[in-house]
Amino acid sequence: EVDLSAVVRLRSQHKKSFQDSYGTPLTFLPFIVNATVRALREYPALNASVTEDAIIEKQDIHLGVATETEKGLVVPVIRNADRLSLAGTAMAIHDLSTRARTKKLSADDLKGGTFTVSNPGRQGNLYGFAIINQPQVGILRMGEIAKRPVVRSLDGEDAIVIRTMMYMALSYDHRAVDGAPANGFLYRIRELLEAGEFEL
Repeated sequence: EVDLSAVVRLRSQHKKSFQDSYGTPLTFLPFIVNATVRALREYPALNASVTEDAIIEKQDIHLGVATETEKGLVVPVIRNADRLSLAGTAMAIHDLSTRARTKKLSADDLKGGTFTVSNPGRQGNLYGFAIINQPQVGILRMGEIAKRPVVRSLDGEDAIVIRTMMYMALSYDHRAVDGAPANGFLYRIRELLEAGEFEL
């Protein structure tokens, strides 16, 4: 469960100037993709593939982003996602999702992913699991982003406050990844999002 309040504040502050500068809307997805890529650098076992007789950790991070289209789900790939700024990530997501919905993706756009992020789309749900996009070893499933009452300590007292929250679920291949690093990876994504330290 992730408290996105810091991301909400940052996004609100920069939303208009970002759109003016880059011609791309600043959604929540680039923040989540950016945090995921940073965590993959720290947990390379999740950036891997399983073959018949080997587990291969990949040096490059090519992140698949599940995208809903009229014909169903497709997973275009952001190449070298770890080399992109947050703005570069946002532009890549916008470009790929636009081309996916207008049927302009090439076969190469759908190949070579090393890890996948899936979001619930416009008709999302609070929580869900995704099936691994094999031969990858992991997929991160975002839940719906929604305001909810949560308990926080304020001035030494417990208080119920409203926060923008999101559940995340990680599906992973136990042949390649044990529970401890998988949980550490998921926890690290949460830390990065809750810290809200992104360069815009």
